[in-house]
Amino acid sequence: MNVEADIPGFVGVHHLKLPVRDLARSEAWYGRTLGYRRVAEFVERGVLIEVVLSHPAGGPDLALRLDPGRAEAAAGFDYFAIAVPDSAAIEALAARLEALGEPHGGVWRGLRGWLLPLLHDPDGHEVRFYTIEEHTSRAPGEVMRMVDPQEDAEQVRPAAP
Repeated sequence: MNVEADIPGFVGVHHLKLPVRDLARSEAWYGRTLGYRRVAEFVERGVLIEVVLSHPAGGPDLALRLDPGRAEAAAGFDYFAIAVPDSAAIEALAARLEALGEPHGGVWRGLRGWLLPLLHDPDGHEVRFYTIEEHTSRAPGEVMRMVDPQEDAEQVRPAAP
């Protein structure tokens, strides 16, 4: 039996969905900070319950669904990392967020690429970014391991002037 032949084919992430407490507030935040724009909306029993946002420069669509209880329970968790092309792009994103007054964790050297963690949306969801560009490669079948990414990042990050 050829196991590889039985594996389904995937082409990427279709969209991400987050529960939110306030649709308008979350939509405004994702638009202001990251440039997302509304492309679809769902109304149930006469109430706007979900909006789908798209990014004009690519990336995954983002659905925001009104669900205050789940939004509260999910606060602080990083469900996904949005891919950016390279270290220059992630540094530019960090500078944009700083100019907007959005606190974040700075750019870290991750397991294979660079990441920008600790950006939080209005509901407290952590929104992370990770580069497609890699600084480390792995051999086929190799399992990479990072013990404490924040500690490692703090050792690599230059000290503030």
